[in-house]
Amino acid sequence: MSFEIEVENIKCGGCAASIVKGLQVLDGVASASVDVERGCVAIEGDVALRPLVAARLQQLGYPEVGSVEGLASAKARAKSFVSCAVGKFSDSSSD
Repeated sequence: MSFEIEVENIKCGGCAASIVKGLQVLDGVASASVDVERGCVAIEGDVALRPLVAARLQQLGYPEVGSVEGLASAKARAKSFVSCAVGKFSDSSSD
């Protein structure tokens, strides 16, 4: 099964890399991919994991669109900026 979650603050491939890495640690998530332009995270896993995935995305600084956290996401933007930078660094260090 698969599902998608639209999130705030995705700006680049570094953000996407941080999200994928951050979701791969969750039991039951077979894979994750990010569409940066759409601000959408696609998850291969049981739909019952959706609340857990949404909570993890929020921890990473990418709250779900329309959520209370997403509507008041100044702090989340700061977290996503750090996550973005870390993701960019991780991508370049693997080259």
